Amino acid sequence: MRVLIVEDDDILRDGLKVGLALAGFTTDAVATRESAEAALAAGSFDAVVLDLMLPDGSGTDVLKKLRDARNDTPVLLLTARDTVADRVSGLDMGADDYLGKPFDLDEVAARLRALARRSAGRSTALIEWATIRLDPARQSVEKAGTPVRLSRREYAVLHALMSQPGAIFSKATLEDKLYGWQEEVESNAVEVHIHHLRNKLGPGLIETVRGIGYRLGGDS
Repeated sequence: MRVLIVEDDDILRDGLKVGLALAGFTTDAVATRESAEAALAAGSFDAVVLDLMLPDGSGTDVLKKLRDARNDTPVLLLTARDTVADRVSGLDMGADDYLGKPFDLDEVAARLRALARRSAGRSTALIEWATIRLDPARQSVEKAGTPVRLSRREYAVLHALMSQPGAIFSKATLEDKLYGWQEEVESNAVEVHIHHLRNKLGPGLIETVRGIGYRLGGDS
């Protein structure tokens, strides 16, 4: 799950970036309204963590532009102005959730998982397909009740595919979900991760759609 963090405080922005990465998210971070709007126009994100107080404008400007463009990416607002009026205003403008400062990183991660779950139309936290069960909160995977150890990248690929069963993911789309701006992507990285997942979870779990990409195989 790729998340854009928009926060002008250097310490808080770095803390969110590192903490959410440890929680299994792929993170990119910017400090200004202008940078946030450029990032959202150029890239695809699964969620946005958006501070309301930015040095060159308000986070509500970013939110309004996003919604005016019919972009329904889930947005979690962060602000030190945690009054009822602030919360109501932000939510009515199109935000999906609201969190006042100071906050706990575990709660931010949990709220992002909930936003992703609702965006995908799921009512349960666990994601299941055939004999595979994935727990986003614990970043754990089981096959027929037996734990399977995956690398962070392998888990991210599986999470993406299981979050949208039936959808075909191109190599470029999976790379976007796996790697942030500052991370170097090897040309065959996705193929390697898919190969390892097939070895660990069974060859029929992930299908190659020739010339297009990958999707879950078998029956749910």
